Amino acid sequence: MSYPFKEIEKKWQDIWFEKKSFSAADEGGKPKYYALIEFPYPSAEGLHVGHPRSFTAMDIIARKRRMEGHNVLFPIGWDAFGLPAENFAIKHGVHPRESTGRNVANFKRQLKMLGFSFDWDREINTTDPAYYKWTQWIFQRLFKKGLAYKADIPINWCTSCKVGLANEEVINGTCERCGSPVVKKNKNQWMLRITEYADRLINDLDEVDYLDKIKTQQINWIGKSYGAEIDFSVSRDLNIRVFTTRPDTIFGATYLVLSPEHPMLADLGRLISNGPEVRNYCEQAKYKSDLERMDLSKEKTGVMLEGLGAVNPATQEKIPIWVSDYVLMGYGTGAIMAVPAHDQRDYEFAMKYKLPVREVISGGDISVEAYEGDGLLVNSGFLDGLNVEKAKEEIVAWLGTHNLGRSKINYKLRDWVFSRQRYWGEVIPMVQCDKCGWVPVPEEELPVLLPEVKSFISGEDGKSVLEGLTDWVNTKCPKCSGSAKRETDTMPQWAGSSWYFLRYIDPKNMSEFAAKEKLDYWLPVDWYNGGMEHTTLHLLYSRFWHKFLYDEGLVPCKEPYKKRTSHGMILGSDGEKMSKSRGNVVNPDDIANEFGADVFRVFLMFIGAFDLAVMWNTEGLIGISRFLNRVWNTVEKIDVNISLAEKDLRLMHRTIMIVSDRIEKMRFNTAVSEIMSYTNELLAMTAIPKKMIEILCVLLYPFAPHMTSEIWENAISKDTGLMDQRWPEYDSNLITEENVTIAVQVNGKLRGTLDVEKGMSQERLFELVIGDDKLSKYVDRGKVKKVIYVPDKLLNIVAGK
Repeated sequence: MSYPFKEIEKKWQDIWFEKKSFSAADEGGKPKYYALIEFPYPSAEGLHVGHPRSFTAMDIIARKRRMEGHNVLFPIGWDAFGLPAENFAIKHGVHPRESTGRNVANFKRQLKMLGFSFDWDREINTTDPAYYKWTQWIFQRLFKKGLAYKADIPINWCTSCKVGLANEEVINGTCERCGSPVVKKNKNQWMLRITEYADRLINDLDEVDYLDKIKTQQINWIGKSYGAEIDFSVSRDLNIRVFTTRPDTIFGATYLVLSPEHPMLADLGRLISNGPEVRNYCEQAKYKSDLERMDLSKEKTGVMLEGLGAVNPATQEKIPIWVSDYVLMGYGTGAIMAVPAHDQRDYEFAMKYKLPVREVISGGDISVEAYEGDGLLVNSGFLDGLNVEKAKEEIVAWLGTHNLGRSKINYKLRDWVFSRQRYWGEVIPMVQCDKCGWVPVPEEELPVLLPEVKSFISGEDGKSVLEGLTDWVNTKCPKCSGSAKRETDTMPQWAGSSWYFLRYIDPKNMSEFAAKEKLDYWLPVDWYNGGMEHTTLHLLYSRFWHKFLYDEGLVPCKEPYKKRTSHGMILGSDGEKMSKSRGNVVNPDDIANEFGADVFRVFLMFIGAFDLAVMWNTEGLIGISRFLNRVWNTVEKIDVNISLAEKDLRLMHRTIMIVSDRIEKMRFNTAVSEIMSYTNELLAMTAIPKKMIEILCVLLYPFAPHMTSEIWENAISKDTGLMDQRWPEYDSNLITEENVTIAVQVNGKLRGTLDVEKGMSQERLFELVIGDDKLSKYVDRGKVKKVIYVPDKLLNIVAGK
């Protein structure tokens, strides 16, 4: 008999919603557990399959924690401000508020359809004035502490959208959203001094449980480096100051490189003979994002400043000066000394333009590539024979003695550009007075609401549409009562997402962003999962805001998230990122309607290793559907009159141990494999003890909550619900069996071994291979032709390429 998912899933979704089954209490005798997902941007297209992958994973954790006796907060909300909604409004003539409202309603329907155990009473929306009042309030506190300021800086400017873009929003010199050219443009922007927190943002990573690759991303983005600033003389009264992390290699510096944005280029223009060529190159560099320019695989380009040179202070040799876009103005001084023998980027540039390559560190073959390893100094005068670290000390001391340089700590991290010249965002709650300067809007006047406009299109000069609302812009200075003007830029989409996890704690509080006693109870977030694409900027920004609030005495902990994990992307069946233009998008509605929510959920967890990108495979849904139908039919074999044999107890407790362990390690695919094997063992029995079905329901419940709740109600107990059961604990005495080592071959070639209990079936052993991180890369389940098993000795998988 097939599992009738349409009627059963709707039934349980209604029960959970009406009974508020997943509402968290703000106090009580249970230990708290705060599980968090990245709240979604409600796009017009609705959910894509990437959302449910992350959401299902944390839903599994949340449901398991409730069964383990925790008071679980698992909230949901909407990151609804932003450029996409504004572009949609411009294209279709619909106010962003209207389209956003429709999109949120659709997302909410889809999330309920998939049975996620969110606490809907805590739902938030960044476009709600009751929410963004506190976003504005936090900004004002940053301003009052000197952490928000205005400055003229070059930004990525979309020539069509007429807004500034983050580096990540620029793809191959074009706007990610509209495809129009992006240029560098100087704009007067609000900035946040995140650089003041650079060291703490690195050091405090030691106190949290993040994946190593996430910590590495954070550290690399901040980019703290120890080195030296060195002056290279161009003329008697003109020096070029470079920053280098390798001052020990100065004797190998054979040319200098300036960033196309370097302000000294204007001064040098009168001294060079190819000014038009240099200016043209610098103009073209405006069309490239910093990410593109830092791409190590990109071919290096540049122009030499003809008729000009600089003196290497160590060798007294005159060396050429170039301008190239692989040097960024935002890092160091915007100028580098190029040592092609020991830096691969410099080496590729030197090879292309036939520049000298001089070895100064022994140990490599610079006729092939740059040598970036350790060694002893050579061809370096008084540094010869020293190791790298000692040479660094000696040269920095020598430079200091001769007033030619100094030691320096540098950061790649720049202050956060916080202005956007668009409509659909939080108003920056500041006014500008000719007498008083920038003054915060009085706190009692927050939130500053977005005024109504007839058009959302920015002017050709890039000014916000809000600038044209003179009645709104012209106001009184809160400090001196003189004439003043409101700020017309709005905040970036990052603003609302930098503190949303705090508002979930007390979402209806109108007098503060959250009550102290509730913050003390719920913080920090115990487990936060999201995409790797957000483990750099969003994570950095939210950690910065949280640390500031901690310094202000407003939150009880230095770090907002105790644990952070990430999931891999789901690619289309063609192996490409899903997009409408490629025609490879999968709509969750279609999957849920054809197969049901539980099949979809289990499939998303079974499709592959959770932290890796996987390709969508619709055929896999059919296999999961068959599996759940087999689970559904286990009840036909329940016999309440038979007791558990020892082998049944061992099977049951071993399964409890493995599934529990795999869930905690986010190895959901192998957890599902283990439940599949357990189910097959049950169905091989003539009659199944009721207790073994109970364990099956509990272990599968976080993955497939609708079907297991129905089985429990019909076959186990009508008096107590499945969600109220305790998560089972295993008895270690029942899982200690004699182990054997199995040799695993693929097409006759040894690929590894597995230590397993004696007598394991071929089916269970095969599933362990598929779930093993090292062995699974050699086997594609869909291409297996035959499996040869010598019990307790060898497993040989015969598979196509």
